[in-house]
Amino acid sequence: MSVTDSVSRARVSSVARKTNETDIELSFGVDGTGVSELETDVPFLNHMLDLFAKHGQFDLKVQARGDVDIDDHHTVEDIGICLGQTLREALGDKKGIKRYASVFIPMDEALAQVIIDVSNRPHFEYRAEYPSQQVGSFTTELVHEFLWKFALEARITLHVIVHYGRNTHHMIEAVFKALGRALDEATSIDPRVKGVPSTKGVL
Repeated sequence: MSVTDSVSRARVSSVARKTNETDIELSFGVDGTGVSELETDVPFLNHMLDLFAKHGQFDLKVQARGDVDIDDHHTVEDIGICLGQTLREALGDKKGIKRYASVFIPMDEALAQVIIDVSNRPHFEYRAEYPSQQVGSFTTELVHEFLWKFALEARITLHVIVHYGRNTHHMIEAVFKALGRALDEATSIDPRVKGVPSTKGVL
């Protein structure tokens, strides 16, 4: 089977996850048009996921309800889990993908970098210090929680570095835009790649 044949199927996936803490339905399309439909109890996360989908040219639909009367932790964490699971399933055998990407994104005074290896080896490194612990009602430590669970479930190596910035909103926004652009590049099909881009023969 040629690489073209192996990726001719739609690279889309969906998942439903219901626990005592959250109720989530999420669908994700790798080869999309940047369209998102987002209904969660965490407005700032809605904004970040919209940026992620738009700049990654992904199609993303999320309906999520959670115990935000306690805090946003469980909802943010579980959406990260669901997004990672759908990415992994949508990519299938990963034949023909570029695999790696490194992207810098500025947002006014802030600069973020995201490096991805679609490796089937989950690992997460995070270097970010924010001026504020809150953006509106959103706790900034939840950015780490979301990205960590996303990388774990997607089984990717993900490095996130916020090089500098003064405005916490801008810094986090740069991260999610860079995540979208880097993931788009790493999952894109390179016609020169025969099979999977690994000397092991599998990813």
